[in-house]
Amino acid sequence: MLGRRVDVRGAGVRGQRGVGTEEEGSRMRRTKKSVSIHTPSLQRFALEDLAPFTKEGMFAKGASREFHLFYVGRDDVHGILRYLLSRATHALYLNMFGYDDEELNAECMRCAVDRSITTVITLDKTQAGGVHEKAILDADLHQDPVAFNTHVVIGQSSTHQISHTKGGVLDGRVGFEGSTNWSRAGEGTFVVKGHPGGSGYRAQNNTLAVFTDPDTIARFTAELVAEHLAARGPGLAHGRSSQPSPRRDREARQGPRSKERS
Repeated sequence: MLGRRVDVRGAGVRGQRGVGTEEEGSRMRRTKKSVSIHTPSLQRFALEDLAPFTKEGMFAKGASREFHLFYVGRDDVHGILRYLLSRATHALYLNMFGYDDEELNAECMRCAVDRSITTVITLDKTQAGGVHEKAILDADLHQDPVAFNTHVVIGQSSTHQISHTKGGVLDGRVGFEGSTNWSRAGEGTFVVKGHPGGSGYRAQNNTLAVFTDPDTIARFTAELVAEHLAARGPGLAHGRSSQPSPRRDREARQGPRSKERS
């Protein structure tokens, strides 16, 4: 019996057909295919995965496993954001004051056009009027109006102030928040690969906190949804042109008018 099994394998190597070799070959092809199409995700994410983006290239031995603070101009904050966003496969909740990064925007719109990814994006209307941010948003709207108008809201806070949050939650597993806005100076995008500095390098004094604490993730997600609904305003506004008008903003600040004349 042992010799016959060896013969079957040998026949398979020479390309002869056999039940055993067909099943084995099919299994190998399926395995190879599944490996080749594997998409990086956050399902097994740990903060230690971000250590290579720091100046030291590693965390201290006693560093928290649920919270880490990164520094623009010292750590590769743009690389961290790109790493996290590119691995979102289930959900993206985001509110960003200052949205001037085409690369990070591409990852957000990847989520928006994918029906399998819950996407909630809130942007501040005062920032959205800036030249660079407006160009990015106009391109997104042109590329997929349905996805843009379904998942992106441009507005203000519930008290008609700027929407100043700069953070998000990805796949319900990792969150980020801080003073970092999405721009070259805001993130300190590296000009020289691997470290800060180089001709034209600029970096604001900003921080980015990344956390995996389940309670903080849950509470921040709820807050991001609340801020999104506040920015959308009452009723269901369809399309970018349906964002709050100056007249509605003025009426909202003045408060409801009485039906009876004094």
